[in-house]
Amino acid sequence: MYTVSVRDHFMIAHSFRGAVFGPAQKLHGATYVVDLAFRRAELDADGIVVDIGLASEALKAVMGELNYRNLDDEAAFAGRNTTTEVLARTIFDRIAARIAAGGLGAGAAAIESLVVTLHESHVAWASYEGRLAR
Repeated sequence: MYTVSVRDHFMIAHSFRGAVFGPAQKLHGATYVVDLAFRRAELDADGIVVDIGLASEALKAVMGELNYRNLDDEAAFAGRNTTTEVLARTIFDRIAARIAAGGLGAGAAAIESLVVTLHESHVAWASYEGRLAR
């Protein structure tokens, strides 16, 4: 399996509901480093997994939808705790939609899976990995 990864970051504010979150139930900020990995078994005719420039632009665009937002105020997250795991899945879904719409080029249609990893710090991170619909 071939993998190409790109990285970006974003900053948000949010709060959580539930005693399990302790002091994080109060409004607080988070800065995430995001790694997005594109995977496929075979390279395309140009010998690549995905155009790195288009992949970077797509990730930057999705980060722009989240960056400097209070996620408690975002309709897309109404009634949900915006945990690192939930955010990883959200980014996965938004990137998958861009691939399906052709936003990463025709060759990207053969990408088999994505892995989105959000680093909360140098010692803690969470990921969502999934196959893309064909």
